Amino acid sequence: MIIDISQEVFSCKVFPGDPAPAMERIKTIGVEGSVSNLTAFSMCAHNGTHVDAPFHFVPDGATIDQVGLEPFVGDCYVGRCEGDVTASDGSRILTEARAAGAAERILIAGHATVTEDAARVFAAAGIRLIGNESQTFGPDEDHKTVHCILLGAGIVLLEGVVLKDVAPGKYFLSAAPLNLGGCEGAPVRAYLIG
Repeated sequence: MIIDISQEVFSCKVFPGDPAPAMERIKTIGVEGSVSNLTAFSMCAHNGTHVDAPFHFVPDGATIDQVGLEPFVGDCYVGRCEGDVTASDGSRILTEARAAGAAERILIAGHATVTEDAARVFAAAGIRLIGNESQTFGPDEDHKTVHCILLGAGIVLLEGVVLKDVAPGKYFLSAAPLNLGGCEGAPVRAYLIG
């Protein structure tokens, strides 16, 4: 079964202060002799379901095109947590992921906020990717610290996934970003196979 865990781009959640995606129909079949439809669009690299590369908060960190595809494709574990994800919660999710044989990529379902302590647990574990349903990682008052802990450890972040109907467990994840050379983030069409 394929489970789409991506937001639709033009109706997606937008982080406060980021520009919203916009589209413009440049050609419409039958109008002014057009034989096809053609759309132009603009968006922030962090709109909707997207990934953050280390360069987002680490000045000499890898950009999207430098990260490679390995972190974004492979076995993953979906865990569930509500509220603040504590160090204890992080350890529990890692234990479950290891038991499932999928500890390199972890997605956290629920209205969850990864705390600094949990970020340190994940960073020490050497995972490749961590994702959540929020448009960002960390508490509202300080996103930078949690980003720096995770991205500084070389972990890519998958933000804005839709997991409300996904049961905890092992899945195959495909969340390859657009190959945006030199960028700190990129939109993705993420899905799980389970």
